[in-house]
Amino acid sequence: MSRPGFNPDPGLLELVEYAQGARANSFALARLDRRRFLQLTGAVGGGLMLGLQLGGRSALASQAADADADSFEPGVYLKIAGGEIVIYAPNPEVGQGVKTSLPMLVAEELDAAWTDVRVEQSPIDAERYGRQFAGGSRSIPDRWEGLRQAGASARAMLIAAAAKRWGVPAPECETAESRVTHPASGRSASYFELAAEAARQPLPSPDSLRLKGRGEYRLLGRRLTGVDNRALVTGERLFGIDQTLPEMAHAAYQKGPATGAVPRGANLEEIKRLPGVLDAFVLEGNGNVSELMPGVAIVARDTWSAFRAKAALEIDWDESGAARDSWADASARAAELARSEGGETLADRGDVAAALDAAETRLEAFYQYHFVSHAQLEPQNCTAWVRGGEADLWAPTQTPGRGLKSVAKTLGLNPSRVRVHQTRAGAGFGRRLVNDFMCETAAISARVDRPVKLTWTREDDMSHDFYRAGGFHALQGGVDPNGRLSAWRDHIITFSHDGKRPVVGGHLSAKDFPGGLVSNHRLTRTLLPWHTPCGAWRAPGSNVFAFAVQSFLDELAAAAGRDPLDFLLEVLGEPRWFEPGNFWSLNTGRAAEVVRLAAREAGWGRSLPEGRGLGLAFWFSHAGHFAEVAEVSVSAGRKLRVHRVTVAGDVGPIVNRSGAENQVEGSVIDGLSTMFGQKVTHEAGRVEQPNFHRYPLLRMPQAPEVDVHFIESDYPPSGLGEPALPPLAPAVANAIFAASGLRVRTLPISEEGFTL
Repeated sequence: MSRPGFNPDPGLLELVEYAQGARANSFALARLDRRRFLQLTGAVGGGLMLGLQLGGRSALASQAADADADSFEPGVYLKIAGGEIVIYAPNPEVGQGVKTSLPMLVAEELDAAWTDVRVEQSPIDAERYGRQFAGGSRSIPDRWEGLRQAGASARAMLIAAAAKRWGVPAPECETAESRVTHPASGRSASYFELAAEAARQPLPSPDSLRLKGRGEYRLLGRRLTGVDNRALVTGERLFGIDQTLPEMAHAAYQKGPATGAVPRGANLEEIKRLPGVLDAFVLEGNGNVSELMPGVAIVARDTWSAFRAKAALEIDWDESGAARDSWADASARAAELARSEGGETLADRGDVAAALDAAETRLEAFYQYHFVSHAQLEPQNCTAWVRGGEADLWAPTQTPGRGLKSVAKTLGLNPSRVRVHQTRAGAGFGRRLVNDFMCETAAISARVDRPVKLTWTREDDMSHDFYRAGGFHALQGGVDPNGRLSAWRDHIITFSHDGKRPVVGGHLSAKDFPGGLVSNHRLTRTLLPWHTPCGAWRAPGSNVFAFAVQSFLDELAAAAGRDPLDFLLEVLGEPRWFEPGNFWSLNTGRAAEVVRLAAREAGWGRSLPEGRGLGLAFWFSHAGHFAEVAEVSVSAGRKLRVHRVTVAGDVGPIVNRSGAENQVEGSVIDGLSTMFGQKVTHEAGRVEQPNFHRYPLLRMPQAPEVDVHFIESDYPPSGLGEPALPPLAPAVANAIFAASGLRVRTLPISEEGFTL
């Protein structure tokens, strides 16, 4: 039998690094030059279709189309025919709203009436759409220019058609609400009337297109309801778990109690005799924890029968090569290591030792945070039909293209024989970047030669996650006699699968706050061995680093007798780019503006009742600048109430204001839920929190008021699914101190006796 390796999948790490922006030197990667710009036009049933390739070699060439054709080639973004405008959303929808916001980019430049638009999910086709994935808050920035160019190109062709019909110069024509008008003559025609003629117009050069400025937007920046909202509230079959096929069987899959465990045997004959069970068998795995781990599959007539049979499984596990990870051991080891610096130096600026010796105020603190699960509410699931050397999969995945390749590898098929159909996902938060559930379903379907839907239980989800890594920070800081931050030393203790580099989300760099902002800065690192898989979790790295760094900054301000707002603004200093010319880097001016806005809207400095305080924090991640102020009260017995969280962010222009506010509000709730009581501990490689009874989620009565404000700068837009989360935990922790004088240095804060 093949044993799964513990080393990270290089392809997964590459994708995560791309999603985090680690390889983006500037936002130029989102722009397209002439050679990468491809428009596809054709008269189809009296209509117009238009597409734009976003990278790679196109499988289609620009060509004249048959005017009598009744269908389009796949891979286009826009179709105008039959009295409607169909816009295809290329990226997976996992609750972040891109099925609405991405088509809005096309519709804005097209000058389409939104009531004329019907949105469809696009096919999975990397040749025509480029990378299709949901991660790293990259959907809007990566598609920003390309989709607007697609809409502008169609608009130019419609204008050209109208101008030719009326015998007038094209510059004299205007567009609005899906119509072309010629004000001088009063003539007007709808896009639907002009579609067939527009399809025969010359293709406009991308250099000839003038995209709108922010002051010209008619659609962007408005609050639009999600295109799937009605279907969601009426229970239509949108999600992966809703999928059905004729003659479909249902499956459950039991993996080992610890990563690397291999089944030596199981009571398969007994299981096969249980009601509703069709088959039971062992899958050996393919040696990759992100694809197919060894386990026992059960195939049944319905999910209930599969789950009942799974509960009756008796498996003899060989754990000789399995993970033995222990959080208790790691914590004890980290406490010992915190007494000294790490063996690996990541940043060394100025003379930290001398600055600490000369400091008027000097502090030390030890911060720690636990592993956590993604806990997406829709459990992992997939429907697969493998037959005749081909495979079709219906999956709620964040990386459908990567899932396609993983399934092809697992089954030994040419990727061209595998098709992935996008479904809506009931959240992902980074867990569905990994497609193990797709590979498992495909392997089971291939074994039984029929369509199969695999559904994980909640215990499967919690016990076989790719966890957000825990970690530790041994911090030292100094404030000079003038009350300025003069020294910063951080020994980060994190985890590694291979002993060479940290797990996903464990890398703190010299570029992260406050690196480059304090004259004496030293960052060292120690890697602890860890075998259980780790993965990207909403705002990887930033989600925990912000807690330790911004909380300790608040400690230094308090010890120096400084107002935290003034202290933070002083650290940010004069407006400048951290890396000149790199939009993906910190801009201290943008940072200061969101800090001031959040403080002003929260009423920073106002008088508060006894036991109530305000806490401030800032963080920069995924090209988003965010500041948050939490208003918290602390009563006897460390009982907490978070009354209000004021958020200010700068992510450039807002596409869909409703969706943007939703993402920020969701980030605050997710951040609160996680910081209050969520943790995953491992002992002997086993997860000790198998379900929500030991992994509490925030309840509605515990949710605060969330007040959201945006600075709509003229920089290119960045995403919103992640950057509003990191400042939440330190803002609340700092508010707890302001209200009670109690410092929080552990996540979740329930570890320090706080309750809601």
